[in-house]
Amino acid sequence: MDISNLSLAQLKELERILPKEIMRREMEEKAKVRKELEAFVQARGFSLGDLVGNVGVERGRSSRSGSKVAPKYRHPRQADLEWTGRGRKPKWVEDWLSSGGSIDQLLI
Repeated sequence: MDISNLSLAQLKELERILPKEIMRREMEEKAKVRKELEAFVQARGFSLGDLVGNVGVERGRSSRSGSKVAPKYRHPRQADLEWTGRGRKPKWVEDWLSSGGSIDQLLI
């Protein structure tokens, strides 16, 4: 794919939409593969749980639930302002972006 002829605005738009699209497609692909695996093992009289167990699953929750996530973003002038990149953007991130700053400038 040749992107050398795209404008800066087009590249920034791609940068904005690509992570969401990649995540969506990964989820679709995982669901497709899981369905194929379930059909494969079911045809042989098993379930996925029989073969791999319920690794990391307890009452429908991942073993990672409740674990602390490392921050991904930090304010360049106030090191105590950090954000994991999950959930709603904090006010300081919104302020940074509205003043013309880039989210990439906040990466740790």
